Amino acid sequence: MIFLRYESFRSYLKLYPITAALIALNLAYFIVVALNGDPNNAYHAYKYGAFATDVEIDPYGLQQPWRYVTSMFMHSGIEHLLYNMFALLVFAPPLEYLLKQFRYAGFYLICGIAGNGMSALMNVIQSDMSPHIGVGASGAIYGIYGAFLYLSLFRKTQLDESSRKTVYVILVFGVVYSILVPQIDLWAHVGGALAGFILYHFFDRIKSRRHQ
Repeated sequence: MIFLRYESFRSYLKLYPITAALIALNLAYFIVVALNGDPNNAYHAYKYGAFATDVEIDPYGLQQPWRYVTSMFMHSGIEHLLYNMFALLVFAPPLEYLLKQFRYAGFYLICGIAGNGMSALMNVIQSDMSPHIGVGASGAIYGIYGAFLYLSLFRKTQLDESSRKTVYVILVFGVVYSILVPQIDLWAHVGGALAGFILYHFFDRIKSRRHQ
């Protein structure tokens, strides 16, 4: 099972510096936001960098594009934060090992941006006239799940059976939970997972060509 973590704290920092840095940034920024107001308050979240769209004025959030990134390091509450950081802590290290640090950092950011982009697109398609405010690392985290789904389906020899089953269970549970809980942005999860799946396919093709 590749998702079981046995490393000491020092070893974890040395082996997975990007994941450790991402967790630290999320924790630090949550503290900053929480000390200055309610992280679950839409106006307060917007003030500190939440992703925001308005179908009539700015449907894709391109007037302030930095929000595609800043929102990835924000969370609406302590439970939201801890849930996502646990997912990063446990599931991200094997992917950082596979992709290596620089590529993994880019992968993570692209998946998070794609999650926000998919959320904005679906708001436009569904003609949701209410302003949309989104925060959280879930899009990027589902990108990690998407990469492991690709491995589970097309590179089975790289994952043991228990790890593959874990990926399937997480994705099924995640979709069901995202549908049942209205506060969760299902389309951000879908967008992140699709981006992760496609990106890993792209990286895998590059790797195969190099070996050839």
